[in-house]
Amino acid sequence: MSDPIRILIADDHPLFRAGLRALLDSVADTEVVGEAETGEEAVTAALALDPDVVVMDINMPGLNGIEATRRITDQTESACVLVMTMQDDDDAVFAAIRAGARGYQLKGAAQDETLRAIRSVANGEAIFGPGIANRLQHFLTVPTAADPNLAFPQLTSRELEILQLLAQHRTNAEIATQLFLSQKTVRNYVSAIFTKLHVADRAQAGLLARDAGLGLSLSGSGAGDV
Repeated sequence: MSDPIRILIADDHPLFRAGLRALLDSVADTEVVGEAETGEEAVTAALALDPDVVVMDINMPGLNGIEATRRITDQTESACVLVMTMQDDDDAVFAAIRAGARGYQLKGAAQDETLRAIRSVANGEAIFGPGIANRLQHFLTVPTAADPNLAFPQLTSRELEILQLLAQHRTNAEIATQLFLSQKTVRNYVSAIFTKLHVADRAQAGLLARDAGLGLSLSGSGAGDV
């Protein structure tokens, strides 16, 4: 008999954690090895306990689930993250995927669907709810511009994300909200982008990005941001 799937539950709602633990305790092939109430606790527990699957909420006190997912996937090769949340908007879905989540499921799913999602992620599969899967299919089938990694190889993936939003004239506050970051963190990224691209301001950075095919649809001023 194979070893049970070792699971860490990261969610700030005690009732949700208790309900999920009860479900996982009721089947033979899963084992809850720990719980976390905040993103910081989730990262610490994931590194200490080395679970097979981290069931991660997005909205938690302090460090949110998106950034916690990013840190976990950056620092461990074994733990797979399944985001389980109430949020079903595109920004949250794609932010979770970019952070390294292997699955995304909405809270309220049937128990058999939850177990299937956990088992699939533990087996190395990517799994998403039906509505989310449809959105991903649409995203992947829409023609995209030239690969920004080729145009700006000096930028990290996070800096490329922010550069694209700069090209769409997004303010720091809007970027922070979309990427689940603090405005201070966004300002630091923007400054790093200016330095690496050898530009003086947002207008110059945005022009370079649009010339490379990034950020062609949205508008707004973004005035006053650094």
